Amino acid sequence: MKIAIVGTGFSGICAAIKLKEAGFDNFVLYEKASEIGGTWRDNTYPGAACDVKSHLYSFSFEPNANWSRVFSGQAEILAYLKRCVEKYQLQRHIVFNWELKSAVYDDDAHAWQISNSEGASAVANFLVLGNGALHIPQLPQIAGIEAFGGTLFHSAQWNHHYDLKGKTVAVIGTGASAIQFVPEIVPKVKQLLLFQRTAPWILPKPDGEISEARQWLYRNFSFVRKLYRNSIYWLNELQAVGFVQYPKLMKAAEKLALLYLKRVVKDEALRKKLTPTFTFGCKRVLLSNNYLQALTQPNVTVITEKINAINENAIVYGNNAEQPVDAIICGTGFYVTNSFKFLTIKGKNGVRINDVWSDTPQAYLGTVVAGFPNLFLLMGPNTGLGHNSMIYMIESQVSYMLEVLKRMRTSAYKSMEVKPEVQDKFISEVYKQFRHTVWNTGCRSWYLTPSGKNATLWTDFTFKFRKRILKIDWNEYNFIQH
Repeated sequence: MKIAIVGTGFSGICAAIKLKEAGFDNFVLYEKASEIGGTWRDNTYPGAACDVKSHLYSFSFEPNANWSRVFSGQAEILAYLKRCVEKYQLQRHIVFNWELKSAVYDDDAHAWQISNSEGASAVANFLVLGNGALHIPQLPQIAGIEAFGGTLFHSAQWNHHYDLKGKTVAVIGTGASAIQFVPEIVPKVKQLLLFQRTAPWILPKPDGEISEARQWLYRNFSFVRKLYRNSIYWLNELQAVGFVQYPKLMKAAEKLALLYLKRVVKDEALRKKLTPTFTFGCKRVLLSNNYLQALTQPNVTVITEKINAINENAIVYGNNAEQPVDAIICGTGFYVTNSFKFLTIKGKNGVRINDVWSDTPQAYLGTVVAGFPNLFLLMGPNTGLGHNSMIYMIESQVSYMLEVLKRMRTSAYKSMEVKPEVQDKFISEVYKQFRHTVWNTGCRSWYLTPSGKNATLWTDFTFKFRKRILKIDWNEYNFIQH
């Protein structure tokens, strides 16, 4: 049983570690870059950090008592992943600079033929896609953007060689990345123009250093560390009551966010621009202690008029006002619901996954897809979260994958796939549940497809996801024996 894993972020590393522990040693991790890390390797912009507390945003089986902050920064998370690779001796399993471009299922051999961007190929009985959805940067579709003569880059491809000091800089986007890097660059630039389409909901970030004494306590008394981790999980999980069951409960959080905004932003005109017009939680809630503060600085201008075009040296917006800029930084997110359009994936009978999905990715439990045998998706459709740690979801999916592989090993099966009617029933349940959530209260977000369908989020408590995915009914699958 040869297993190919794509990606070396949290998903791929988790899958590899658990495969090794279960006695599956014939696996290869294919990584597009020259080092491991996924999201935490790519996003090196100033201020990059996680918005889930460190002691929960880590593997349950590989705790780290030495996190230096409540919310860790990019460098510390990347160092953690590198330690995991070293500890579990995964280096020999990794092939670097190997970017997946196509995967075609061979109906006769019951195996996947995979190839990269340079034409190299490999064969595996099972394919595990651990490359996630937040790895292909999306630039805004603005007329003339390609003609801009200054410096332009995406936050996930930060240009560290460009000196921002004394420059007039435009930032497009006000999402999770922008609220972290904007405060870091405001003191450096001559002028910052923030082009905001939608004002996000922002709450203070309960961050801070973790003292040496607390780190010592976590190192020497594991039960204290476990209690702390569990308390973070259940406090986060409690938020799901408002997110997935009773959106009206979000009114209390809205009031807190508005009080925070009023306390920080004294200028009424600016505060009006920064006041969200949608239900709290409908889009991703952001945490920051310095973003709103940065926007009050004299060298910052928040512009809410629509960008009409970009020319060689300026941004044209509103009533064709023209603002010359030296650089443009795009905090405009990633290809999420349509990330698979950059891959050629063919299942049984040569059917392309993009043709099956159209604009709405679908998978049973976000992990297996009808018509695509021996394929596992990690962080697949409808596994995203708005309230808790994705590591919990990844570990749940990997545990499920291992149960399937163990059964196939002991029963000598060649292939497995979920039955189409089982997948359809699951997707219908997700959509039905989605109608009652805060994410369906009228806003447009990256959670949704262009047609307005939820292809991203899990619409219930995370412990319910784990309970469901680990209670496997083998009658829901088609198996082919040797």
